[in-house]
Amino acid sequence: MKLKPLFDKVVIKAFEEEETTASGIVLPGTAKEKPQMAKVLAVGPGGIQDGKEIPMSVKVGDKVLFSKYAGNEFKIDGEEVIIIRQNDILAIVE
Repeated sequence: MKLKPLFDKVVIKAFEEEETTASGIVLPGTAKEKPQMAKVLAVGPGGIQDGKEIPMSVKVGDKVLFSKYAGNEFKIDGEEVIIIRQNDILAIVE
């Protein structure tokens, strides 16, 4: 898969959540929360907002936290990815 996002867009792949609770209860797919941590797969060149150039703060390979309902989900080559704006990334996890 080769994606090249435009402007301030970032392609991420969400980490899979555990399917069992700490006490060992298996959760069905509908009971699991949407993951909010992901790995950055591709980064756009940046954008312009209010006449000022906005540089990208994330890079490929970063582990990030993002807003719960941000972005658009796509299935490309059998792999589920999310394309979000850089503004929807809350933090880089080190």
